[in-house]
Amino acid sequence: MHPPYPLRRRAFGILATLTAASVAVPVLRAQPRLEKTRVSIAVGGKTAFYHLPLTVAGQLGYFKAAGLDVEITDFPGGARALQALAGGGFDVGSGAYEHTIALQGKGQMFQSFVLQGRAPQIAVGVSTRAMPGFHELADLRGKRIGVSSPGSSTNMVVNMALRRAGLTAADVNYVGVGTSSGALAALRSGQIEAISNVEPVMTALEQKGEVKIISDTRTLKGTQEVFGGPMPSGCLYAPLEFVQKNPATCQALANAIVHALKWLRTAGPSDIIRTVPESYLLGDRGLYLAAFNKVSEAFSIDGMMHEEGSRTALKALSALDPAVRADRINLARTYTNEFARKAKDRFKA
Repeated sequence: MHPPYPLRRRAFGILATLTAASVAVPVLRAQPRLEKTRVSIAVGGKTAFYHLPLTVAGQLGYFKAAGLDVEITDFPGGARALQALAGGGFDVGSGAYEHTIALQGKGQMFQSFVLQGRAPQIAVGVSTRAMPGFHELADLRGKRIGVSSPGSSTNMVVNMALRRAGLTAADVNYVGVGTSSGALAALRSGQIEAISNVEPVMTALEQKGEVKIISDTRTLKGTQEVFGGPMPSGCLYAPLEFVQKNPATCQALANAIVHALKWLRTAGPSDIIRTVPESYLLGDRGLYLAAFNKVSEAFSIDGMMHEEGSRTALKALSALDPAVRADRINLARTYTNEFARKAKDRFKA
């Protein structure tokens, strides 16, 4: 005997609810719980365009949307941030991909898990006041060259330039000047005769005719000329053990960065100015936008590392650092595209 119609309708409603719940459960399980929601990131020169995707991800709430509470600590240069990360004081670093290769050469395993830049965005210039008669790279012998910090990417780029002239790091004197107003002051005061730095510092000096650019990796073409191939730059990287133990957290970080990279591809001048903190502008919005235009193609499109770029980085490092033996480096362990690939699919980057 069938129950009255109202009861049958109620039973159907309960069944529908249970069915919907059973469908929803797998969806919820597809979003893994983060192993760490609070993540500390060490960065060298946070105000530089080199780290703009990191800044955008924070300013637009992409980290928060991914379930993360990110604490960013700024250091004067990438080498200093690297030391802090390698010393165990931070979870993740925002810095040059080549650090993962250099660290492996010292027996420490670190891994890049999302790429921010596909060109170093670094230019080398000589002071037009201190070296008005500059003619060739060999003229830098014995000169003081400002870098963000000794051992950083700015240091490596100028080393590559010197190598073309038959010079080595021992032929010049490096001075750590940071990546902001301190770098400008160092050149203008005569503390240094040449500088290797990032944007917007270099455009600030160029616009006033204070430097003559002699080596430039702010564009893909310039990077090809300096390194002989594509050269990846800024990335998020961490101890390999951290990446392996915290895959959901690394995925959340990669999601935020790739989301920021996609935003940067279509952001207009007013969007950029509204998003970055006022202190990033060096007191001149026009300057900041001019600098952005010079490096805009240097940002990664989708956070993915390409094998050719990793080989270029290894070739450059092995030529400059005797501790890096190319035949002893396992490039496959210095980066992973697992997280960037998923983020790329998610955001259609």
